Amino acid sequence: MQIKVGFEITYTAPQPTPMVIMLSIHPSRYADIVGTQHIIAEPDVPIGLYRDSFGNVCGRLVAPAGGVTFRGRALVRDSGLPDVINPSAEQAPIEQLPDELLLYLMPSRYCETDKLTDVAWSLFGNTQPGWARVQAITDFVHEHVAFGYQHAHHMKSAHDVYESRAGVCRDFAHLALTLCRCMGIPARYCTGYLGDIGVPPEPVPMDFSGWFEVYLSGQWYTFDARHNVPRIGRILMATGRDAADVALTTSFGRMTLMKFVVVTDEVVAG
Repeated sequence: MQIKVGFEITYTAPQPTPMVIMLSIHPSRYADIVGTQHIIAEPDVPIGLYRDSFGNVCGRLVAPAGGVTFRGRALVRDSGLPDVINPSAEQAPIEQLPDELLLYLMPSRYCETDKLTDVAWSLFGNTQPGWARVQAITDFVHEHVAFGYQHAHHMKSAHDVYESRAGVCRDFAHLALTLCRCMGIPARYCTGYLGDIGVPPEPVPMDFSGWFEVYLSGQWYTFDARHNVPRIGRILMATGRDAADVALTTSFGRMTLMKFVVVTDEVVAG
């Protein structure tokens, strides 16, 4: 199948403001892009691209006084298959993990393993290590947390989500991946496009989505504590320790978000 993705995001600014944006499709999906991915800024200001320490594609620019609008679009090939399920995937002992994965076991800005370790072991200490343990964590978070956009707050951490029992997709991901780390399973945060493909459409405007991946049997597997069912058509944009590493936009000065529109639709032949 082919999926049409895109966005339009507008900020106002009282003065020229340096920015970093992370709005590109992840390099792991470059081979699936049909034609060219287009990302422009209006007014037309130069955007310098670079890779961050996680391999994500970022852009640097200075938004002019008055503000800036970012527009992007791409057509992406997708297998049309749902997220992989592999119940036999195994959890490796920490001492056998590659060095570069150890940071995905450690606390990060929104994922306080130190505050949730006792909770995690009390809830999941008797679960089977590996896939079954991750699924048990995902099931718990899915049932424990109520979804609602009114619960969104950019300062909310995994521990906050555990106590408040409410949040948006990033909060589900933060709590689940933190509990995985507490149980010795490397886990990282993911952001990208996830449309209503193969499921009833939600009666709300589209948004970028947050989910998480765990490292089992030598590879990364996708889990989604908010939806908790395999989904079709995820298009990855960035990965990191948590949402702080994959912010869509970062401004070094005062800016106000005025417009935020996201599109991700299956292209129907005919």
